Amino acid sequence: MRAKPEHRDRDDAEVAVLDALADRQDDGMTVFELRSRVDVDIDTLEAALADLKDDGLIEATKEDRRTVIVPEDGVVGPVDGTDESVFDEIRDRLPF
Repeated sequence: MRAKPEHRDRDDAEVAVLDALADRQDDGMTVFELRSRVDVDIDTLEAALADLKDDGLIEATKEDRRTVIVPEDGVVGPVDGTDESVFDEIRDRLPF
């Protein structure tokens, strides 16, 4: 699974966080687990998490003295080979 197409036009770090959470959407992930899956520095990760939280795309809950982050319902979905259009593929390859 990965972030749905309507959420893929966000910052690269935010999309990477959503994609990482998609694999563990039921259990969620801690910040340390996300840090190991998303290839950004900690400040960028914190900013991405703050923006996603502000936009209502993730939820953070306390479980057994640790904070677990999960995607909100409807943010992630199954990977489908037809998700991206030809336009999306061209846009991803061009520098704009």
